[in-house]
Amino acid sequence: MAKRKKTTAEVDWAQYFWDIRGVCPWSWSAWRRGEIAVHKGFSDIFPLDGYQARVYCVKLSPRLCKLHTDRLNKERPNEEWLWSHPSYHNNSTPVPVFIQQDRSRLAALRKTLDAKEK
Repeated sequence: MAKRKKTTAEVDWAQYFWDIRGVCPWSWSAWRRGEIAVHKGFSDIFPLDGYQARVYCVKLSPRLCKLHTDRLNKERPNEEWLWSHPSYHNNSTPVPVFIQQDRSRLAALRKTLDAKEK
């Protein structure tokens, strides 16, 4: 039997951020502090306004997710845009999403993690 795709309303985001702590350790604590906003759709781009990340749920293929985030990364140089799609399994989001983050803050987090691994 084929696995049914989740809808945005069915996603347990708290569980998702708990599950990915090994690859994205800051996300669980940011979620618990209310510093990640999840939007059902992508009609507007909001400023981060103190959020560490904004997650926009979309209904797009992996190819279109990549094309859109590539464009957003060029148009918005102070932000880093990532995408995730459930077809990639493992630590992917349960629904397709765009993820908006502050580029300099994300670079600092990555630098801290790299230093801990050495």
